[in-house]
Amino acid sequence: MNAGARLALYGAGVVVAFGAAFGLAQAIIPPSVVSEWTKGTEMEEHGAHGAAATTEDAASAAADTLKGLSLSLEGYALSPVEAPAGADEPGELSFQIRDAHGTPVTEYTTAHDKDLHLIVVRSDGSQFRHVHPTLDEATGTWSLPWEWDAAGTYRVFADFTPAGPDAPSLTLTQTVQVAGEFTPVTPEPTQVAQVAGYTVTLDGALEAGSASDLTFTLTKDGAPVTGLEPYLGAFGHLVALREGDLAYLHVHAAGDEPKAGETSGPEIAFAAEAPTAGRYLLYLDFQVDGTVHTAEFVLDATPAGDAPASDDDSHDDGH
Repeated sequence: MNAGARLALYGAGVVVAFGAAFGLAQAIIPPSVVSEWTKGTEMEEHGAHGAAATTEDAASAAADTLKGLSLSLEGYALSPVEAPAGADEPGELSFQIRDAHGTPVTEYTTAHDKDLHLIVVRSDGSQFRHVHPTLDEATGTWSLPWEWDAAGTYRVFADFTPAGPDAPSLTLTQTVQVAGEFTPVTPEPTQVAQVAGYTVTLDGALEAGSASDLTFTLTKDGAPVTGLEPYLGAFGHLVALREGDLAYLHVHAAGDEPKAGETSGPEIAFAAEAPTAGRYLLYLDFQVDGTVHTAEFVLDATPAGDAPASDDDSHDDGH
């Protein structure tokens, strides 16, 4: 096996070590790498072709129903991501979105005030960033200054809609390895976050397979925050990822799109849909006085039908 293949195998192994299941790894890692990964293994030696086909089918189905699990979809692909090799090395992060012919895409449909949203998070859910790179329309390359704060395996998500009628809204992903000493973080359930002097409290529960109402309440120094400013077409932006494979949830902000100069608070409401029971990582972006802050939460989704009853439902009428 050549050095390139060994390096690819190492990257694939790290992804799995951080919790991505084999089938979902196939949706994220190019088939050529998966092929090298399985060469010489017991699966290949015993001719388990049926099991491999079943795994591939499952990976394809998962990528079709959940966002953020595939390198390519609907004729579009996310190129390899160029970025500094190690932590604390200043540089640039860049990539392209390519069409079915391999041509870089240069025209997009604006969604949530931007042509493309870039989400970067380490595989353990830490080091979250939501940023908006700049497009070089001549080359189709997106880029921005970049420096990794910590080593580890990262997922880079590009969320975009190409220009054109009936163009799909897509979230494509790549994995990036960042060299350095790695200290993993274990997310624990929490519904209260402290950020920049703000206290953000999450009310609500996730139930697998159904829409769940989530409300975030902001206070500062004990007083309600009523100066929330519009950010990305709403008074808050919520990213929700499933722990392990980091699949995207469907999350929608409640209410109408705010007008320029309008403020709100202290509550921000969303409807989220968890596809399965399990642990989910939530990242709330909100803006006050022109500064965007991110509050992080960890919430466990219950199996369908097992959500805790509300106070109103836990008593008979009249009691």
